[in-house]
Amino acid sequence: MAKLHSPICELFGIDVPIVLAGMGGASAPELAAAVSNAGGLGILGAAACSESELREWIARTRKLTSKPFGVDTLLPASVRRGTFNKPAAKGKSPQELLPEYLEFAREFMEREGLKPVERPAMRGGFSNDLFEAQMRVVIEEKVPVYAAGLGDPGPFIEALHRNGTKVMAVVGAVRHARKVAASGVDVIVAQGHDAGGHNSPVGTMALIPQVVDAVGDIPVLGAGGIVDGRGVAAAMMLGAQGVWVGSAFLATHEANIEEFQKKAIVESSEEGTTITRSVTGKPARYIKSKWTQAWVDAGIEPLPMPYQGAVSGPVQAAAFQQGRGDIAPGFAGQGIGMISSIRPAREVLRDLVEGAEQALEDAARFVRA
Repeated sequence: MAKLHSPICELFGIDVPIVLAGMGGASAPELAAAVSNAGGLGILGAAACSESELREWIARTRKLTSKPFGVDTLLPASVRRGTFNKPAAKGKSPQELLPEYLEFAREFMEREGLKPVERPAMRGGFSNDLFEAQMRVVIEEKVPVYAAGLGDPGPFIEALHRNGTKVMAVVGAVRHARKVAASGVDVIVAQGHDAGGHNSPVGTMALIPQVVDAVGDIPVLGAGGIVDGRGVAAAMMLGAQGVWVGSAFLATHEANIEEFQKKAIVESSEEGTTITRSVTGKPARYIKSKWTQAWVDAGIEPLPMPYQGAVSGPVQAAAFQQGRGDIAPGFAGQGIGMISSIRPAREVLRDLVEGAEQALEDAARFVRA
């Protein structure tokens, strides 16, 4: 039996304090179930799921595992408050700017030889209606764990807790940690700048202990650039009770991303990512690509969420269909330079645990008797 253990294990009913990050689209039922079956906590990255798709994902996960699992969605405050359409610096609102940005994307596709593809539209796009529908499913399905990848889940916590659902929130600043703590979350994920996807301007090593100190008895998971056991051990030495791991599980057979994206992760280095708003409209760490560079070269500020998704979506869809890893390699953290192969999720989790145990045992040599 693994020796790596913390109170998080009892809270979630899991064997080891390793939680799969709810990576939108990538953390689908097969990956979430594999992590749960291996003793960790699998999380469905359901940010883009429609109401019906989310129900289907939950049902499929329950067929694949009898262990606890969770669902991650987004609750961005700007969308929920309706403030995302404020006029930009040019004096135009994002809605008014959208046609010229779509033209920018069209010209990029033409230049790169990308042919437009038909893609199913997400009902309502990223909207408050979508978020409310997703939360309705999470509550009705009584999932064991819910994670807010962005925003404060406060308005839903009472209903979630009535079902016995444990609630997590991902934060990138101490002020956000205090806010979700006051809302009554059970666990806080302190995700630093090293992380893939939406993250913090604060580095992982600086963020974790400050969040731990700020939230008292609420358990904290460390996140951001953690891809091996040494990172797990470091997060726990900084006060975290476990970790929230994304990129290490992207390079697995079960991850729901394209093979060319897995290859991009394996072939990349610690310098291979960049922070960009060109994909979602919010700052996110993405593997460097022609699409991210095009915005830098043009000197254009991307639109806010959800409008930027309408601009990047057709480009991403076309790149996926044509296997263009130079355009749509995907989100990933700075630790990907340590990933050298595509493996089963169970092996990745095993190595995280064994590596952490070894690192924590080895640390004793730095203390004199």
